Amino acid sequence: MTEASAGPPREVIAAVVQWRGRLALFKRSQSVGHERGLWHCITGYLEAGMSPEQQALTELREEAGLTRADLTTFHRGEQLLIPDAEGNPWLVHTFTAVSTQRRLTLNDEHDAYRWTLPSKISRFCNRVPWLDTVIQAAGK
Repeated sequence: MTEASAGPPREVIAAVVQWRGRLALFKRSQSVGHERGLWHCITGYLEAGMSPEQQALTELREEAGLTRADLTTFHRGEQLLIPDAEGNPWLVHTFTAVSTQRRLTLNDEHDAYRWTLPSKISRFCNRVPWLDTVIQAAGK
């Protein structure tokens, strides 16, 4: 068993993309270092000098091809402190991005995306374990 880090939490953003009442789930590709093949939302490490909002907009553009102009709503949700499998803390800045675009442009981090009703997310049994918590927090 690995001992938990005593340092500060790593900071990340997690953006939930919506379109016409549906949520976009993104399937992680084999080219990424972790969570390959699992359904995910848009995520990214918070880079030095960037605000969580700036980082979320950067990740939305890079991973889904969405610019601020493509969004009717972009708002911050709750912050979460989530431990990873080794017990290391992660500070997650959540966001909701409501898109005017149904068609998304993926980068190499994802193999596919699917629009789904929130009530149908449980059908995606191979989703990251923290996804439901992030979706709930992003909507607050």
